[in-house]
Amino acid sequence: MTASEPTITVRQAKASDEDAVVGFTTDTWSDREGNDYIPRVFSEWIETDGETQRTFVLDVNDGEDIAGICQAVLLSEYEGWAQGLRVNPTYRGRGVSKQLSNAMFNWCRSQGATVVRAMVFSWNVAGLGQSRSVGFEPTTEFRFTHPEPNADSEPKLTVKPDATAAWSFWQESATRDALRGIALDEVESWSLSALTRAQLVAAADEDRLLTVFDGKTVGFTYRTRTFEQQTNSDSDSNSNSGSDSDTETWTEYAVAAWESESAAEAVYRAIEADAASIGADRTRVLIPESARWVGDTAAARVPIADEPDFVVSANLTDPTIGTR
Repeated sequence: MTASEPTITVRQAKASDEDAVVGFTTDTWSDREGNDYIPRVFSEWIETDGETQRTFVLDVNDGEDIAGICQAVLLSEYEGWAQGLRVNPTYRGRGVSKQLSNAMFNWCRSQGATVVRAMVFSWNVAGLGQSRSVGFEPTTEFRFTHPEPNADSEPKLTVKPDATAAWSFWQESATRDALRGIALDEVESWSLSALTRAQLVAAADEDRLLTVFDGKTVGFTYRTRTFEQQTNSDSDSNSNSGSDSDTETWTEYAVAAWESESAAEAVYRAIEADAASIGADRTRVLIPESARWVGDTAAARVPIADEPDFVVSANLTDPTIGTR
């Protein structure tokens, strides 16, 4: 190493890193609408780090600067989630992002995880390439849809909160196969984890499960997170608006699955009525990305996000993951 080359090491993030991190993440995607969410959530990340979450930074010359940031979260006993990987433009091209990825992999493995997943926006070609270089493999792709809450919506098919029927349908559905068994996580925003029967049972008990019948089970969905978001925030990015504008109530449906166009319409009408019943202003529903599901959604006259998103995963039982 020459005298001009900085020493860059990975360590756990701390509160005093905030100014440096905000400095290089404010305009992460300056060529696109919506701002990076890192400046808004950094302080919360530091406060909530613990046994199921760890935020890392790349320290330059023992506190001189911060070259990057990322966070790893445990979503279950065996599932890790990688998010927020950003590299300071000053240090790009040095391969330092691999240090962050390896830190996340090794921490998740030490906590008992056997898989780590991450989401990459479909337009983020550089991010997708970086993820492949460290050991992530393509897993699935999805798109968000946005049915509008409407108290007058009436599904033409029967809708009941039947967890057993929904679980049986999910187990055999093309939706499950396309999504590799994952759906929006119930706790961690902007993350996906394995859908379990227990989640559907809890959703049914809390009147959040919508199972659609046409003689037999033909579809289902269930409501997960409900939250407030500023009205000028980008609906499909975890953005940081930095203003005091009015807020809207959003509610998410972890996945929507159906077997036919008529079932899709019933699922969406049920979502519209359900969202209205809890006072939601906007919705976000996850579906697989393909002509079939997007086409059925369009036929039901439901707004669709402009672009899909990718999910990648790394198998932590592979000893080479975390060493590349």
